Amino acid sequence: MIRVVSAIDPPLEIRKNLVESYKGCEFHFFKDLKNADSIIEEMDVLITYGEDLDAELIHLAPHLKWISVMSAGIEKLPFDAIRAKDIMVTNARGIHAIPMAEYVLGMMLSHVKQFPAMALNQDKHTWNRKLSFGELKDKNLLILGTGAIGCEIGRLAKAFGMNTIGLNRSGSANSAFFDDIRTISQMDDMLPNADFIVSVLPSTVETKWMLKYKHFVLMKNEAVFMNIGRGDLVEENIIHEVLENQVIGHMVLDVFPSEPLEKESKLWSYSNLTITPHISSISQKYLPRAFEIFETNLQHFINKNDNEYVNKIDLRKGY
Repeated sequence: MIRVVSAIDPPLEIRKNLVESYKGCEFHFFKDLKNADSIIEEMDVLITYGEDLDAELIHLAPHLKWISVMSAGIEKLPFDAIRAKDIMVTNARGIHAIPMAEYVLGMMLSHVKQFPAMALNQDKHTWNRKLSFGELKDKNLLILGTGAIGCEIGRLAKAFGMNTIGLNRSGSANSAFFDDIRTISQMDDMLPNADFIVSVLPSTVETKWMLKYKHFVLMKNEAVFMNIGRGDLVEENIIHEVLENQVIGHMVLDVFPSEPLEKESKLWSYSNLTITPHISSISQKYLPRAFEIFETNLQHFINKNDNEYVNKIDLRKGY
């Protein structure tokens, strides 16, 4: 019997499907791991968002063989403990592509079509037809990260006639939705021509605090920078400096160096910043998609198809 502990309590339909479809598995569903003490020592598989794990829990689970992280971010996992016990880790990379790409296109359209200004005019009962409207067509979009999310952003952007440039480590990508692909090391050359810069980069040793003040200086004065990847891409003091000096046209941040953003934070007061509370990936289809990946991997786990797992993490690299 394979004992599966889920620190996520999914909708009844998902729970019922798992229990009925996998008779050789014993499922235990919890809202978090705090209530799972009685079964932790016996679990073989753990389903988690990855933020509730620590080294102590790993040591308390001698039979644990696989951690299925139901998000893309895994930077908070206790990798030293996981590596020491050679526990397999998979994540839900790819399920965020549709909602996050739609978020990006929505924000870009909002900017060029002046949606916030029109909403403000409505609140003030003001009929103003002199707002300056732009278009996305022929705008240059620079996407930092060309994985599933970056590719979906590129696909939607091409539908609006935008020029799409992707940056990654290798300078190559299997996508028809980029007009050009360059390496991250060429970023300084690409920034001056970009109208929109969108980061979907994960948190790694290479990307942590990667963007400096000088990078924003290289951007167009009217450029829009958007970060929907990880909050440790830019230090907060640099964000303040860029906004205060109005180095670029606008900034959209869905992620921050420290979350949740404190009510007293000065960031709330900038008119050239749009803040959203780390919600660009949220969708009603989030868990159904994540559990589809889990089911695929569960079948491989049961059948011992060690080379077939979806989104298997390289424990040495941490991604």
